[in-house]
Amino acid sequence: MISPNDISLILEGSEERRKFIDNALSQTDNYYLDELIIYNKTLQNRNALLKHIAERGNFDASLLEVFDEQLVACGTKIFEKRKAFIEVFMPIFNKHYQYISNQTEAVELVYESQLFTGSFKNLLSNSLQRDRILQRTTTGIHKDELVFTIGRMPLKKFGSQGQQKSFLIALKLAQYSILNDLKGFKPLLLLDDIFDKLDEHRIKKLMTMVSDEDFGQIFITDTNASRIKFIFNEIGKTPQIFEMDKGKINEPH
Repeated sequence: MISPNDISLILEGSEERRKFIDNALSQTDNYYLDELIIYNKTLQNRNALLKHIAERGNFDASLLEVFDEQLVACGTKIFEKRKAFIEVFMPIFNKHYQYISNQTEAVELVYESQLFTGSFKNLLSNSLQRDRILQRTTTGIHKDELVFTIGRMPLKKFGSQGQQKSFLIALKLAQYSILNDLKGFKPLLLLDDIFDKLDEHRIKKLMTMVSDEDFGQIFITDTNASRIKFIFNEIGKTPQIFEMDKGKINEPH
């Protein structure tokens, strides 16, 4: 599903973008979600221990080591899977974006993680004093980020609303494509109020793309039935249109 609320993926903090990766991986990897749940629970326990140490002054090195080992085991697996996912995801995303924008803009998404700079075990060890002061774990895959750029500049600050929405659509369509490839079937695609902020050219390119045989059944919601008819007439397609009035769906026409 692609809806206006998804723009938070572009505009909000890094947690939204980590959720995007985690959601995509959880749909295609049965073990990824298990590792993530264990990691997050261990992280909570380690943070609680750090707070307890600060309040009571009783440093339990053995228990901290247990939590560190669990974080390293799960966190390293999650990092490797995220890294492998982005390597596959990036060219698919870029293909979709370039098609929608008619290859007029250079965009990129970059996976950033502290684990690129060293082993997770060493990172935890080196940050221990800072963690004790702040009473929370400052190193790990819970700090990972996806950086979105356009023309090598931050998309959030320098992208127009149309470019941001095109970026979002390309992200979601790339996720659709990967899910299709790995699951072997075409998921249902819902485009909710998709035309706002997009110019006529991008709308036509998007509708041409999703009308292709690479995509399965598609539902598009809009407040303007005439606009839907006009767009699909322009690309030579005939949609089946349902109109909703006071909670009732009229016969398609």
